[in-house]
Amino acid sequence: MPKLPEKLYSAEQVRELDRIAIEEFEIPGFDLMTRAALVSFKNIRMNWREIESVAVFCGSGNNAGDGYVLARIMMEARQSVIVYAVTPPAELKGDAVTAYQEYKNIGGKVMGYHPDTEYVATIFVDALLGTGINREVTGRYAEAIASINQANQPVIALDVPSGLNADTGVKMGCVVCADATICFIGLKRGLFTGDAADYCGKIYFTDLDVPGQVYQQVPTEVKLVQPPHIHPRKRCAHKGKYGHVLIIGGDKGYSGAARLAAGTAARLGAGLVSVATHVEHAGYMDLILPEVMCHGVENQQQLQPLLDKASIIVIGPGLGQSEWAQELMYAAIAMDKPLLVDADGLNLLAQNPQHNNNWVLTPHPGEAARLLDCSAADIHQDRFAAVLAIQKKYGGLCVLKGAGTLISDGQSIAVSTTGNPGMASGGMGDVLTGVIAGLLAQGADSNCAASTGVYIHGQAADISADEQGERGMLASDLIVHLRRLVNSK
Repeated sequence: MPKLPEKLYSAEQVRELDRIAIEEFEIPGFDLMTRAALVSFKNIRMNWREIESVAVFCGSGNNAGDGYVLARIMMEARQSVIVYAVTPPAELKGDAVTAYQEYKNIGGKVMGYHPDTEYVATIFVDALLGTGINREVTGRYAEAIASINQANQPVIALDVPSGLNADTGVKMGCVVCADATICFIGLKRGLFTGDAADYCGKIYFTDLDVPGQVYQQVPTEVKLVQPPHIHPRKRCAHKGKYGHVLIIGGDKGYSGAARLAAGTAARLGAGLVSVATHVEHAGYMDLILPEVMCHGVENQQQLQPLLDKASIIVIGPGLGQSEWAQELMYAAIAMDKPLLVDADGLNLLAQNPQHNNNWVLTPHPGEAARLLDCSAADIHQDRFAAVLAIQKKYGGLCVLKGAGTLISDGQSIAVSTTGNPGMASGGMGDVLTGVIAGLLAQGADSNCAASTGVYIHGQAADISADEQGERGMLASDLIVHLRRLVNSK
């Protein structure tokens, strides 16, 4: 299959794509269903060569129709297939009825679903719910999902793992845990953020040969972050061309965060990097980071000369929320310069909300909740809505971190697909701050710096995980890979 396309759609938008293809381009719905099943069959045969038996779990809608057509195709290919109908076939409608009848006409076996049955097959196919789920899964469908997950065999989800909200990526009570998800016509945005990473497995896509004109009628402002291309430097380059990053942070006992951000910004190629921190930290920071200029500051007056020299200001890593932190924070905000706000800078901002179109905010879900005066659970329920709400309230560009990091300037949302659970450790956010700051210093606009930064930050973590595993990964482990990535051509 081809690589994943850039554009992401809501479930409603995909339904509109489907409607346009059927009504305006006169592609019969059953033809689309058959194309989806054929692509799914080829995918299964390509990835799972040893197939002894197949269990297809069908619900009631078009997703069930996909399952019945797939079952027929597999039977015709002399595979042993049984369909387990969670909804009685008599309740099927439209093209799903045709799909069921064609399967039955060649002798296809359909059994009713019973939760006490032990289901045995070498491949399980999820054709239960598709994209339509918007409430908690209960009853027989929840039981069927549990049966699939307990079988401990490869699972292929058709279009969307049943129980996963196609718009938000949120688990609706229970979700089929798929090894692969084969997505049809339009990539659903919920497959790439929220809970989705635990349930989708490898994601494949087919447009079912729908004409490109169909997609032109349904614009979307949500897209996947694409692998960046970072241009090599000119031979006559000098440090003055690549910006001066000032990191403000490192409250007593928290100097490590500022060191990580500063060291990363330098490794990403910023021309100069300075740190403004407590006086007692500055001396030994110089020993650890000799390339970074470390300054002890006690108040705004001592910070001001450093603010004047900086081209990019970062406020927050290890900053704390003391009177010292607040004084430096407000001094940084008062400057008419590009600003990146992270960590306790965000917590201080939540206490005194301001709007600024010249900053990048990088909250994790807990910080996002404080920015919007809600709970982290509220953020998780709709990460797309949350990133837009933060951007609207505070301005600039927002990077909502987490599995499937979201980046929004208020007009569009980009979703990153890199990264892994090994990043769930202290300091990862500080490294990302340094990455984005280093790219901003070298002239990238905020959208490009954030998208590129998030992508290669996760990519560096993926390389580290491939080499030594996810567990025990440290934020500093990423820096050597980041330097290599920012220089790759």
